[in-house]
Amino acid sequence: MTPTVPPPPKLLDRLRAACRVRHLSPRTEDAYHDWSKRFILFHGKRHPDTMAEPEVNQFLTHLAVDRTVAASTQNQALAALLFLYDAVLGRPLDRLGGVIRANRPARLPTVLTVDEVRAVLGRLDGTYRLIGDLMYGGGLRLLECLRLRVKDVDFGAGQVVVRHGKGGKDRRTVLPEAVRPALAGHLGRVRGLHAADLAAGWGRVWLPDALGRKYRHAAAEWAWQWVFPAARRWRNKQTGAEGRHHTHETAVMRAVAAAVRAAGLAKRATSHTFRHSFATHLIEAGYDIRTVQELLGHADVSTTMIYCHVLNRGGRGVRSPLDGPAPRCPH
Repeated sequence: MTPTVPPPPKLLDRLRAACRVRHLSPRTEDAYHDWSKRFILFHGKRHPDTMAEPEVNQFLTHLAVDRTVAASTQNQALAALLFLYDAVLGRPLDRLGGVIRANRPARLPTVLTVDEVRAVLGRLDGTYRLIGDLMYGGGLRLLECLRLRVKDVDFGAGQVVVRHGKGGKDRRTVLPEAVRPALAGHLGRVRGLHAADLAAGWGRVWLPDALGRKYRHAAAEWAWQWVFPAARRWRNKQTGAEGRHHTHETAVMRAVAAAVRAAGLAKRATSHTFRHSFATHLIEAGYDIRTVQELLGHADVSTTMIYCHVLNRGGRGVRSPLDGPAPRCPH
C-alpha cells in the first residue's frame, strides 16, 4: 500500500516558518503574514509566484493613493513583500520603480514637562504606576517593560537589562532609585503568586526560541518569570501548554490614557511619551547625547538628536521681544 504523502505546507504557513527560523519577533511575523495576505487578496487571490515587481508596485501605490496610509505603514508592507519573495519564494525582487510613496511628514515627538509627568504618574495606581515609573525612569518602551523577566532587574548594579529590544538588540538602562522599594515589594507579591501557581501544577512561563528544550526546568524557575504577570492563567487546549503571560499592553495603554485625561493635559500623550520625556529631560539636565543614545538603544545618534529640538525652551532658546528687550550685542 502506497503511503499517503502529506500535502505541502501552504504559502502563508511557509512564511511563518521562515520568520521563526530567522528568529523574527511574533509581531513581525504577524505583520508579514497579514500584509502578504492583503497583497494576495488585492490581486484577486492570485498566487504570488505568478506575480512580480509590477504587481507589488501596484499594491504599494494603492496603499499610498487609495488608502492614504502613513509612510511607515507602506514601508512595513514593502518589507513584508520583500521577505515573502526572497525568503519564501526564493525570487528576490529587483529594483521597484514607479511606486508612489506615502508622505512622511516631519513631526516632533510629544514631550511632557517634569510636572506634567508627575501629574500623570500620580493618577496611575498599583502595578500601572510601577510600569509608568519604569518607562519614564529608564526610557523603556511599553513592551520592553512588560517583557522584563525577574533576572533582568539588577538591584545591586542599579540597572535594568532589556532583552531583544527593537532591532533584536540587548541594552542596559538605569533602575531609578525612587522605584526600588515599590518594585521590591511588587516582586515579593509576584513570587508568592508564582509559588501558588507551582503548587497548583502551573507556574511555567513561555521561553524564547529553543530555551525551553535546552533548559527543561527553566520555565518554572523564579528568575525567568515575568516581572508583570497577567492576572489570569492560560491553557492551550490543543497542545496542552499552560502558563501565565505578561500584562497585556492594551490594559496599560488604557490606564495611561485615563491618567492623561484625569491630569487635564491638553497634549496628546501616550505610554511612549514617557520615553520621549525621559530622553529630553536627560539632555536638559546636561547629560551627554551619546549616553542618552546608549540608554535608549538607538543605532544612530541622529535619531537621538531629535530630542535636542524638543527641549522645553521654545524657539531654540531665543528670548521673545514681547518678554522685554533683548540683550545688546557687544561691539
